[in-house]
Amino acid sequence: MEYIERINIELRPKIDEDLNKTILDLFAGCGGLSLGFEAVGFKTIGFEKLEDAAETYRKNLLGECYTQELSTDTVYPNADIVIGGPPCQPFSVGGKQMGLKDARDGFPIFISAIEQVQPEIFLFENVRGLLYKNKWYLKEIIGHLQTLGYNISVRLLNAKNYGVPQNRERVIVIGAKNILHFPSKFKKKVTVGEALRELATQIPENAKFLTPSMDKYIAKYEKASKCINPRDLYLDRPARTLTCRNLAGATGDMHRLRLPDGRRRRITTREAARLQSFPDWFDFHGTETGIFNQIGNAVAPYFAYALAKEAKKYFQPEYNGADYPIKDENNQLLLFNEPNLY
Repeated sequence: MEYIERINIELRPKIDEDLNKTILDLFAGCGGLSLGFEAVGFKTIGFEKLEDAAETYRKNLLGECYTQELSTDTVYPNADIVIGGPPCQPFSVGGKQMGLKDARDGFPIFISAIEQVQPEIFLFENVRGLLYKNKWYLKEIIGHLQTLGYNISVRLLNAKNYGVPQNRERVIVIGAKNILHFPSKFKKKVTVGEALRELATQIPENAKFLTPSMDKYIAKYEKASKCINPRDLYLDRPARTLTCRNLAGATGDMHRLRLPDGRRRRITTREAARLQSFPDWFDFHGTETGIFNQIGNAVAPYFAYALAKEAKKYFQPEYNGADYPIKDENNQLLLFNEPNLY
């Protein structure tokens, strides 16, 4: 089955009554993470402060999404799993480093939800910088979560290894009363050409072409950044990471396609959605800029689907988390509380 058919079919929301487990999705955005979990049969309840994103969630998923700005005092319904992508204030080494006491950050909210709901599993994703310059903060977060009785596992995963046509590295942190497996890598990577197919050579209505001045600016930008190849989309490989900045803004690293006649155009919201693994039937609500931001902020749904399938296995009677190896194929330790994680 080809990529488009696969995501259009496999990412259809459904409720597995035999599973009968509920997901609480915090900072839910347009529902990329929840879509992966609904596709394997979980029920979802989302919380998102932006109305357009919440409306996109409600239009496409089975679960309700409440438009609400969360706080540490928010009261939640019962749930078996809590998931989310808490916004993380990028603390500098020279900053105040207030950690979990900093009101600008989403992690105190996420942790308060775990304390209140006491789910069997929690999962959150964040940018790779959380493993590096902000590693001290990740350790503080996980140290607190471990005191609540969870086994914590951490990995830096790339969505391109899980059926998404995009290089997208994200830190995935899983906590479980038992031990939850990470998904295995797929054997084959999906390319931009496989994802966009006929769209890659078409000129859509209201296409936005790069002007000569934009070409000149981009050439200067790429030279300054020592870019060996132009940052166009290449049909024979996965895309670069999609972000709000390089989708919605006319920047030097914007995502664009080079047409057979040599002209370059910015990609459309539907093309961006395909590269982020949203199905074609997924209908976004809002302005073009708002939709680009929803896509750039989302967890790639097909990546979420791979994570969700492992979560579903966890609740099967025959599941045995004790068999889970604590080392990967490179003999690197997987559990956070082991000293040689990094």
